[in-house]
Amino acid sequence: MSRFLAVLRSWLMMVAIIAAGNTLQSFRDHSFLSDKLYTGTPSLVNGLQARTFGIWTLLSSIIRCACAIDIRNKTLYHITLWTFIMALAHFVSEVWLYHTAHMTIGVMAPLMVASFSILGMLIGFQYLDVQPESPTSSAKKRN
Repeated sequence: MSRFLAVLRSWLMMVAIIAAGNTLQSFRDHSFLSDKLYTGTPSLVNGLQARTFGIWTLLSSIIRCACAIDIRNKTLYHITLWTFIMALAHFVSEVWLYHTAHMTIGVMAPLMVASFSILGMLIGFQYLDVQPESPTSSAKKRN
């Protein structure tokens, strides 16, 4: 496996673990969302919205973790890329379209993670088609 895909796998696993933590936080206390993310209209944040956000985040976490484990699965890779595109679109729309969020560190962090992840995954496409060298083929080359 290429070094780039190995780093991307680690990145995806780290992001998945952080997302799982955010899921727990969303279920534990919905004020987390109004204090950190939806600061533009915190009165709209309630327990139902926080749990929905938590489930969405948990699903994204599971998909990203599965991709980190099986990064050469092209279908899973595409779905994982779309989780980041959807997250970026969500936060951009909440800031600039709906005005329910302000550009605080709580919003900038997921925007940066989604942006870097999209960029990394787009670069990673070129490494997916490269087949890893099997031990038998490298032994044949030496002989």
